[in-house]
Amino acid sequence: MSKQRRPLIAGNWKMNGLAGSAAPELQELVKRAGEHSDPACDILICPPATLIDKMAGLAKGSAVKIGGQDCHANESGAHTGDISAEMLKDTGADYCIVGHSERRADHGESNTVVKAKAGAALRAGLIAIVCVGETLAEREGDKTLEVISDQVRNSLPEGATAGNTVIAYEPVWAIGTGKTPTPEDVAVVHAHIRKELGSLVGDSEAVRILYGGSVKGSNAAELMAVENVDGALVGGASLKAVDFWPIVRTCI
Repeated sequence: MSKQRRPLIAGNWKMNGLAGSAAPELQELVKRAGEHSDPACDILICPPATLIDKMAGLAKGSAVKIGGQDCHANESGAHTGDISAEMLKDTGADYCIVGHSERRADHGESNTVVKAKAGAALRAGLIAIVCVGETLAEREGDKTLEVISDQVRNSLPEGATAGNTVIAYEPVWAIGTGKTPTPEDVAVVHAHIRKELGSLVGDSEAVRILYGGSVKGSNAAELMAVENVDGALVGGASLKAVDFWPIVRTCI
């Protein structure tokens, strides 16, 4: 990790969590974070939209921030079941994940759609976490860097800066599988992303690039030590404070 970029450890709860069980986990995380007067990293939890308001209330005044997992590109309108970035902001969110591989695959979201959603997040005053990553077939076909370039170039919105945009590299084949690329593989992709950002964002060296894909306490320190890795986007290991905290601790 670079000293010039403040690490971000983000937890993506995906479609998990009910109020009764989620609240104690967040409270435990807030408690642990509170034991450090000035944590050296940003801590984020992105729960389901149904929990954002409650979680934001529980985390208020702490080092833990709350974010959304997705947003619609429009501010309002006839979009049944969708949630706008402004609605997320109104419920207490500070961040929004866009373009996660599960959205790209399950909902057919193209780079164009992701770009529009990221732009909506910036419009609402949220920090956009823009996800990129290759499938196993693309990696085995030696197309990883080509895919990453296409996603980075075409998913970032106008007005993206180091202050309002984070990139998260999640190799699709590593998410939830227990498999992770080698630190050398991660270094190559993150360096490539940094290079691509040079022509897209004025303060590209300050943009945070997270790694995601089966991050857990046992491998977090090794991954966080890789050059250009500025934190992590964590899935399953973020659901329990006892599992998430060891990852956070690698940056504190």
